[in-house]
Amino acid sequence: MNKEPVSRELFDEVMVPNYAPGSIIPVRGEGSRIWDQDGREFIDLQGGIAVSCLGHSHPGLIGALMEQAEKIWHLSNVMTNEPALRLAKTLCDLTFAERVFFANSGGEANEAAFKLARRYGWEHTGPEKHEIISFKNAFHGRTLFTVSVGGQAKYLEGFEPAPGGIHHADFNDLESVKKLISKAKTCAVVVEPIQGESGVVPADPEFLEGLRKLCDDNNALLIFDEVQSGVGRTGHLYAYQMYGVVPDILTSAKGLGGGFPVAAMLTTAKVAASLGIGTHGSTYGGNALACAVAQKVLDTVSQPEILKGVKARADHLRKGMMDIGKRYDVFSEVRGEGLLLGCVLTEKWKGKAKEFLNAGLDEGVMVLIAGADVIRLAPSLIIPDTDIDEALERFEAAVKRLTA
Repeated sequence: MNKEPVSRELFDEVMVPNYAPGSIIPVRGEGSRIWDQDGREFIDLQGGIAVSCLGHSHPGLIGALMEQAEKIWHLSNVMTNEPALRLAKTLCDLTFAERVFFANSGGEANEAAFKLARRYGWEHTGPEKHEIISFKNAFHGRTLFTVSVGGQAKYLEGFEPAPGGIHHADFNDLESVKKLISKAKTCAVVVEPIQGESGVVPADPEFLEGLRKLCDDNNALLIFDEVQSGVGRTGHLYAYQMYGVVPDILTSAKGLGGGFPVAAMLTTAKVAASLGIGTHGSTYGGNALACAVAQKVLDTVSQPEILKGVKARADHLRKGMMDIGKRYDVFSEVRGEGLLLGCVLTEKWKGKAKEFLNAGLDEGVMVLIAGADVIRLAPSLIIPDTDIDEALERFEAAVKRLTA
């Protein structure tokens, strides 16, 4: 085993330079706290970007992983396995879904959703019904197809030509969708109930209700990308349940494995029928280890007291950040739902979100950014109130120093 010392400098020597990680290297986590190589402790409000929904080293997840690791790891989809079937049944029982496809990441789940939508349009109408409507500033993944459907040109730069038949409307603007949708050509409309990467912007209820009606009227499928908003993040198991608008396809990842790579595409039996044998696949999708861990995540997060706790913690964290924002005139609003919050910087501090992130690290608290103008928070759904209080104290110290 290679036991050479590991430093941040090694990243620049051996890794492709598409990331710019911070200087600290975490080596251990427990609950909502993380320790780096030097033993420095941080309170984690990043949650691995809305992934570590039950915090670090959760005993239930460790138990599920160890128990399955001693049985069977991998089979491929030439055969099925018990954890995958149990997890699929749980997802169907807890949601609108009747059929599930497993993958390994949000991008893969979305890729499957978009392929299914096109295949369904092709099968039921013809090849001309292939167009997808998405939204400006949306984020759906990094594959060529998903990055094209996403509405941020910077992620597509240098990777053209992009797949065709994709249009971008304005988020929360139904009229802009009406101008683009077509009964003959539109196979699907895809939307994040809460736009995460572009600044934590929730959809208006009337907007999602209007999309559902437009899709019904134009024989198009409605796809909800719940990669970031799903698995209890909003205080509901999935955000569509909060809005009362049911999609035809829903994608889930991030929190689904609590840190173990797993994703799912959920849909109805009627729509699922278009992905017949051989039309799509994934070597690791439905992996027994991943599904065993995800089962434990869902069994835990779906408990009413956990979901209720998310709302209480969200109120606590939101109020604390709003108070800091008022005291130092740094936030114009704190928006979002549940424990997916965006603290919007005031005019004076616009473009400086990274400075707040770095100042937070100096004080021992880890936050995220969503664009240059928004501090994003996506901590563990079970973060203790004492950790929230301490995180707020540390973040206030960071803001005080930054604004001095």
